Amino acid sequence: MENPDDSLMPAGFPNDAFFKEMFSDPPRAIAFFKSHLPPAIVAKVDWPTLKVLPTSFIKSGLQQVSADLLFNVKIGGDDALFYLLFEHQSTVDPSMPLRMFGYVFEILVQHHKEHGLPLPPVLPFVFHQGPDRWNVSTAFEDLFKFPDDLAADLLPFLPKFHHALLDLTRYDPEQDEDRHDLQSILQLMKFARMKQVLSYFEWYATKDLIIGEILLARLLIYVLHVDSDLDVEQIYRSLSSKSEAQKAIMSVAEKLLAKGRVEGRSQGYWLGRIQSLEEFLNLPQSPRETLELLTVAELEARHQELHREYQRRFK
Repeated sequence: MENPDDSLMPAGFPNDAFFKEMFSDPPRAIAFFKSHLPPAIVAKVDWPTLKVLPTSFIKSGLQQVSADLLFNVKIGGDDALFYLLFEHQSTVDPSMPLRMFGYVFEILVQHHKEHGLPLPPVLPFVFHQGPDRWNVSTAFEDLFKFPDDLAADLLPFLPKFHHALLDLTRYDPEQDEDRHDLQSILQLMKFARMKQVLSYFEWYATKDLIIGEILLARLLIYVLHVDSDLDVEQIYRSLSSKSEAQKAIMSVAEKLLAKGRVEGRSQGYWLGRIQSLEEFLNLPQSPRETLELLTVAELEARHQELHREYQRRFK
């Protein structure tokens, strides 16, 4: 079924915004890289120096990347850059090494303009949400075709380049992640791609995870944007037994329960969505009685404004 919010969202929303919000948090990004980079690199990185850099310099001549993060970190006292790209398109892209090479090239050109030589190493990392397994090469040289008898002579002329990859279709966060927040986030992204977010909350309810009310509230907000047909009452019932989830559910899900199910996707539907987004963005809460005076069209317009603000903050 078509998501009625799609016309209000930029391409990739809410996945792009959710990804950038979750992984622009330095402690969480550090934990992620420690889990997925080669141990020899992990051991040498000065992790407390990691910081998020802007990626706005990537030129419009390349494909605009709406869900990427660039990090600066020290390795052996020198700068290094980690480039993390979120890939959630419906099909696997065989040209990904070429795309990544283009992004890395732009990063290095910009660095050279600002700082000169030497250039920092750039570690490109693709985060693939699915739904299909990543079954193509991550090596740049594999994009080329040339006679076998000339391979040894031609390969030295090609850039030696490949990108790291986390393929969620082959990854089990519950077994492979130690941190509760990463387990919860990555597992939700797996279930969201399979359109089984209710199953995610059934899974969450059986686990002894401690992630805090703030993160749980953000997971709920993301879910409500991913699936507008979500049975909020079911989520409420499945999680209400978990004490740490009570406040998050009261502040997010119950706003939809209050009236949205009675009035369908008319005024009550938009009331719940508006109040949830306002709280999520730490904006002053619009009194319910004030919102009830607005027409459905006016409520939709207010909802669209909040979506734009959400995108602006986490772009």
